[in-house]
Amino acid sequence: MFIDISLIQPVPLSNLNRDDLGAPKTVVYGGSTRTRVSSQSWKRQVRLEIERQLADPAVRTRRILTEVAGHLTGPDYGWEPAEAEAAAAQVALSTGKGLKLEKDGSTSVLMYLPAGVITQLADLAVTHREAILAEATKKTPKAILPGDEILAVLSGRNGTISLFGRMLAELPSTEVDGAVQVAHAFTVHGTAPEIDFFTAVDDLNSADDRGSGHMNSAEFAAGVFYRYACVNVRGLLHNLNGDEKMARELTSAFLTAFISTLPTGKQNSTAANTLPELCHLAVRVDRPLSLAGAFETPLGGTSGHSLAARYELADYARQLNLLWGQTGLRFEGHAGLEKPSLTGLGPRVGSYHDLIDQAVTAAYGGEQ
Repeated sequence: MFIDISLIQPVPLSNLNRDDLGAPKTVVYGGSTRTRVSSQSWKRQVRLEIERQLADPAVRTRRILTEVAGHLTGPDYGWEPAEAEAAAAQVALSTGKGLKLEKDGSTSVLMYLPAGVITQLADLAVTHREAILAEATKKTPKAILPGDEILAVLSGRNGTISLFGRMLAELPSTEVDGAVQVAHAFTVHGTAPEIDFFTAVDDLNSADDRGSGHMNSAEFAAGVFYRYACVNVRGLLHNLNGDEKMARELTSAFLTAFISTLPTGKQNSTAANTLPELCHLAVRVDRPLSLAGAFETPLGGTSGHSLAARYELADYARQLNLLWGQTGLRFEGHAGLEKPSLTGLGPRVGSYHDLIDQAVTAAYGGEQ
C-alpha cells in the first residue's frame, strides 16, 4: 500500500538549496539543465514541521553524550563536571565497540534520537552512580552500565524516525527502515542561474567617501518545480508495531507538511513563500508511481510554465494509467487552483486538507 503525492509549485527568485559554491543546485534531465532542490533539504523542513505539529521532537546530533553530561551537572541532578563526563564516557563504553568518542566528547557519527533520550540516559547513569564513580578513578575503566538497557534507549523512536528511518551502521540493532521516499525537486523547464551583484552602504562613511562598505555577488534562480514523495503504508505500520491510529496521524502530518513547507536557504533575502498550485494524491496497492516523466521533455515558451505544467501532469497521468492499468489504484484525486479543469488526476477536491483526509481514509479505511 503506497500513497503517492505529486506537486506543481512555482518558486520566484530564490536559492533554497545551495551547492558547495553557493549556487542553486542543478540537474540535467532530458538534456536540459534544471534547478534542483535536494530531498535532504526539503525533508528537514518537513521533519521539523511534523515534530512541531505533534510536539514530538527528535535530535540529530553528535553531541548526545555531552548533552547527557550537561544534564547531569544541571540543577536537577547536581553532579560535578568530572563525574558527569565519566558517566557520558560509560554510556559510550557500555555499547561495546559501536559508539566511539572523539576528543571533544562528541560521538564519531551523527545520532538521530528522540529528544527524551537525553533524560533517559541521565537517569540510567544516576541509577549506577556509585559504580561509575568507582570506575572513574581507574586508569582503564571497564564498562559497567547495562549495555542492553542503553541499546534499548538508543533504539527509541518518535514519529519522524518511524517515517524517515534511521541508519547507524555502528549500532545496527537501532536501525529503522524508512517508510517515506522523497524525490529531489526539479524545475519542469530549463533554467540558468542569475547573478545578483550587490553592495552595502557604510552608514558612518565620511561626507567625501562615496564608496560602499561591502560588495559581493550571489546566485539565484526561479522556476516551476515538480515535487514527489511516497509513503509506504505497510512499512509505517510495521515501524509503529501496528498502531493504525498513530500511522494515520503521521501520514496526515507528513502530507500536510510536504505541501506546506519550504527550505530556508536565502529566504530572508528572497521571501519565496509560495504554496503548490496543484496536488495529486494516489493510493496504490501495487507499487509507488512518480509522474516525473511528464517533464523529461522540458516545457518551453515564454508565457509562463505553471499552467502548462498542470495540464502536462494531468495528461501524462492519464496516459500512464491507461498504459499500466488501474487495477492497483485504490484512490486518486487532486486539488489546486480553480483553473484549469483537469482530467486524468481523479476527481477534483476543494482543498488540500480534504484531499489528504480522503487519501488517508482510502489507505487505512474508515475512521477508527
